[in-house]
Amino acid sequence: MNIKQVVLQAFRDRAGDFVSGEELSRICGCSRTAVWKHIEELRSDGYEIEAVRKSGYRLIVAPDRLSAAEVMAGLGTERIGQLVYDYDEVISTQPIAHEAAAKGAPEGTIVLAEQQTGGKGRLGRQWHSPKHSGIWMSLIIRPVIPLPKTPQMTLLTAVCMARSIREETGLPVKIKWPNDLFVGDKKVCGILTELNAEADRVHYLVIGIGINVNSEESDFPPELAGIATSLRIESGGKVNRLQLLQRFCRNFEQTYDEYLAHGFQPIREEWEALSYTIGRWVKVETVSQKLEGRAIGLDDEGVLLVEDEAGLRHKVYSADVNYRANP
Repeated sequence: MNIKQVVLQAFRDRAGDFVSGEELSRICGCSRTAVWKHIEELRSDGYEIEAVRKSGYRLIVAPDRLSAAEVMAGLGTERIGQLVYDYDEVISTQPIAHEAAAKGAPEGTIVLAEQQTGGKGRLGRQWHSPKHSGIWMSLIIRPVIPLPKTPQMTLLTAVCMARSIREETGLPVKIKWPNDLFVGDKKVCGILTELNAEADRVHYLVIGIGINVNSEESDFPPELAGIATSLRIESGGKVNRLQLLQRFCRNFEQTYDEYLAHGFQPIREEWEALSYTIGRWVKVETVSQKLEGRAIGLDDEGVLLVEDEAGLRHKVYSADVNYRANP
């Protein structure tokens, strides 16, 4: 951690209490003058910090901003989130993460933005990303797995995010195959996994995640008002974006490590338990196929299984899946 992160962690550990300049100097390994300079930098970043002679410093208010220093302070992971690039406004976090990954950014690197002006979902669809209201991020991972297994990472990410939202808010989040999270019948989170690989080797994956955290109903354009929601709308109160992001990082690292050690089966079981899709009558459209039937589960590799009216089972690898009333 850099000095600002150490200072923020000290404030978190002593919430509401003063931390002396001498103590901050000791834990930061720098002079009290250097500590003061970093306190001034935090103030310029929007932190309200009280200074009292002979008592030290106390954090009064932290800005509602997902900064690298905030995310990394007290995160408690070994890789995921240990390097964070934060931006106020970008077109999309995905190309920035691709560029960082191509230059050797370590596994677990996160690119964050307070606002995206051109965020995208699957099939190039626009993702609405207003300022200070959500979590708009891209995560770089470098799994040593066969190329055909990389779609499992989208399912793993969905499980970790659904679990994190449930733990943080208590909301009954469900997973719509393969990459969306729903509360009720409205979308609250989307996941976009992009791959850089050769025929026999995965170089890296960039997992884009967009979560409508504190958006209000008036924040959604008319075309999204009936199909999108936010954690704030559904829970009735503002959600701490930092805590949710840090919880996701911890959940992801633990689950990812278990996946690499033990395989996909535990992910499959949790995904099915959280599924919005299983049991529903679906209409599936791919470039070469149109299919209707009941979604009945995932196979051992994470492929969606759909049973048609004749009782034949079909494997759906990648497709648009729409829902209609059960026959």
